[in-house]
Amino acid sequence: MADRDTLMKALDGCLEAQAFKDYTVNGLQVEGRREVRRVMTGVTASQALLDEALAWQADLVLVHHGYFWKNEPAQITGMKRRRLKTLLANDINLAAYHLPLDAHPTLGNNAQLAERLGLVSEGCLDGVPGRGLVHVGRLAAEVEGLDSTALGAEFSRRLGREVLVVAGHDRPIKRIAWCTGGAQDYIGLAIEAGVDAFLSGEISERTTHSAREEGVTYFAAGHHATERDGARALGEWLAAEHGVEHRFVDIDNPA
Repeated sequence: MADRDTLMKALDGCLEAQAFKDYTVNGLQVEGRREVRRVMTGVTASQALLDEALAWQADLVLVHHGYFWKNEPAQITGMKRRRLKTLLANDINLAAYHLPLDAHPTLGNNAQLAERLGLVSEGCLDGVPGRGLVHVGRLAAEVEGLDSTALGAEFSRRLGREVLVVAGHDRPIKRIAWCTGGAQDYIGLAIEAGVDAFLSGEISERTTHSAREEGVTYFAAGHHATERDGARALGEWLAAEHGVEHRFVDIDNPA
């Protein structure tokens, strides 16, 4: 069992949360009980995840996508009311880390996705060292030399979901850039860097034209699928460092 404030201080410090200018509140978003024995992690603090947390008697829910986003409606009605009621009525803490979890060099979404897909980061195309979001690098030996179609099939196998491939060329993929989630508009940075491919979670109509006309293959691997592993890794780190019980729940999401 651990003290909530001690855990939050550890998480804030590990992820350097205060260093990021974000679209939401990073850290503790909803205060619950002080003593934390069980921590449930997931991608998004959906009602389905909260129901799982309640059934498991979790004391802290730790996610990548929490609440209180910039420019969202302020009223606590409907879905927002139901979610907050679940947390408050059952004294469950909610903590969320958005950009800080994307950027962490080992526990972060980008780092964890690279490990899953066989990508080797050699730096970032944006941000300051250690806080960049758009990674650039090469393919690991086991996927080296594959063309767009074959690499897309391998990514699909490793992610357990179909990856959409917009093949901008037919040559083997050597240099690749990536950024998890809804980062399709960073394709411009990838093009400027001269890579063979760019991978993110989502795709927009304009992304297809950019990839085809600039000769860069684009992999749309799913917002949820590309961000599953960061929250899990963070929860495992917290359990190892602070002796809490941890469980990751993957609420299926096709987007």
